[in-house]
Amino acid sequence: MIESIAGTLARRARETPNNIAFRFLLDGESEVAEWNYAKLDRAARTIAALLGDGMAGERALLLYPPGPDYVAAFFGCMYAGVIPVPAYPPDPSRLARTLPRLRSIITDCGAVVALTIDALRETAESLLSDVLTDQRQPLRWIATDTADVSGAAGQPDNVRPADVAFLQYTSGSTSAPRGVMVTHGNLLHNMGDLERRSRVENFSAISWLPPYHDMGLIGGVLCPIYMGEEVTLLSPLDFLQRPVRWLDAITRYRSTGSAAPIFAYDLCVRKITPEQRSRLDLSSWKVTFNGAEPIDPGALDRFVQAFGPCGFRRETFLTCYGLAESTLIATGIHPEDPPTVRSFKASSLGRGRLEIAGPNSDARSLVSAGRPINGQRIEIVDPETLRRRGPGEIGEIWLSGPSIARGYWNRSRETATSFDAFIADDNSGPYFRSGDLGAVMDGELFVTGRLKDLIIFAGENHYPQDIERTVETSHSAVRPGASAAFAVDIEGRERLVVVCETEAPASPREAEEIRTAIRRKVLEEHSLPPHAVVLLKRGGIPRTSSGKIQRYVCREGFLANSLETHD
Repeated sequence: MIESIAGTLARRARETPNNIAFRFLLDGESEVAEWNYAKLDRAARTIAALLGDGMAGERALLLYPPGPDYVAAFFGCMYAGVIPVPAYPPDPSRLARTLPRLRSIITDCGAVVALTIDALRETAESLLSDVLTDQRQPLRWIATDTADVSGAAGQPDNVRPADVAFLQYTSGSTSAPRGVMVTHGNLLHNMGDLERRSRVENFSAISWLPPYHDMGLIGGVLCPIYMGEEVTLLSPLDFLQRPVRWLDAITRYRSTGSAAPIFAYDLCVRKITPEQRSRLDLSSWKVTFNGAEPIDPGALDRFVQAFGPCGFRRETFLTCYGLAESTLIATGIHPEDPPTVRSFKASSLGRGRLEIAGPNSDARSLVSAGRPINGQRIEIVDPETLRRRGPGEIGEIWLSGPSIARGYWNRSRETATSFDAFIADDNSGPYFRSGDLGAVMDGELFVTGRLKDLIIFAGENHYPQDIERTVETSHSAVRPGASAAFAVDIEGRERLVVVCETEAPASPREAEEIRTAIRRKVLEEHSLPPHAVVLLKRGGIPRTSSGKIQRYVCREGFLANSLETHD
């Protein structure tokens, strides 16, 4: 028997009931709701009572806006022995994109109950009224903020390390979302490493990340409770509307830790004005986890240049690599070390190797994702022959260790394919096949891209993020961070397609000028002639819940002629 994260909350409610568990900035700025451990524990026990007896092992869908109610519901499920399934509430303005994913999650996990707030219940229940449970019954809906209940449930004490703690549905950047079975043992191991990397004097955290995603849920909510430290939360929408709110909160609460994908740092550089910067004090900030995509070293440089005068240090960046199937973090650099950036020959990357670039060679810079966390193992493997690749050779990243999840919920075939891989050289395993490409040099992992996103043209490997960076510098009308490059098969040949969000062209002639500039730049820098260049409206690029561009969805939209274009 182990102490689960729910058991940790119950213990903190007994030992330090008045300590702040989290504060939530209701308006993103000054309107604050503070919950101590005692209040969170009481709310969780009340929700466990609402779920009732005999629910252990069942799945409960959580449909909440970011906020205290969501956190209470997550722990309430755990107190009742129910497996929580976090999900984004349906977005009325984007139902064609968000509703199918939500339906897929409900059907896949076999949820029998949906927890939400009263303000969302009627709309969500109406949209999902035809989705049936495993028992062929409609979902049972509970609005936890208005439900009437007397008494409170206890907290289960028979948790085992291999028991499923929650289902983390993958973001769906390369396929339909799958429910990763994160166990209590996985959680404790991963959070133990996060604690070691985050342990600084007077630790406190800030998070605006979606709490339905692994980085926002584990890093932003669960780990601070595991550590017994306070966290300040705000909504992702509040951050996106005014990025300065994130850094204002760090300044106000003297926070020492945070995390964000790379696009967020560039968004701050672009959107935060010099006047807003003048009031920031980021000197308390000691560690910020940075991962989710191959990291653009230019984005790190731009952030340091913009916010160094505010007290931000380059050593604050903790570059890492992780994914839902490894609970959260898989590798990371050592705290207080600046990110390692190396320049490699672009031509060698195309041939599947890392070779240090000389002073006059065509170079591409990569940022190290560090070394495996304690107890984890990493191998670089040829995805076709399943044999090990040597130092500096690019292959698929394989992982094993205590943070690797049990598999995918109700998907035995996919679990066997992805989680039960063995290396052909010596039949060692099992390993989890990440689907990501990378190489190890001097013990550090350098992530180069996604295996399924790789574009092969005339025998050369091309990484879509490289082409996308070129697209974004080709014309001033192209919006930063909103391009996708992918391959399609046309008449038996692989062709390059580029889609990108742009400002609305004033005329068909201007639209053609933008396309011509993109074609010319991509051809010059990558020797690739784009078969098609598609200009999209603002917000037209499909993204995952964590902000990653869904290249495969872009590809399907292109083939179906369903993308939101300016035409």
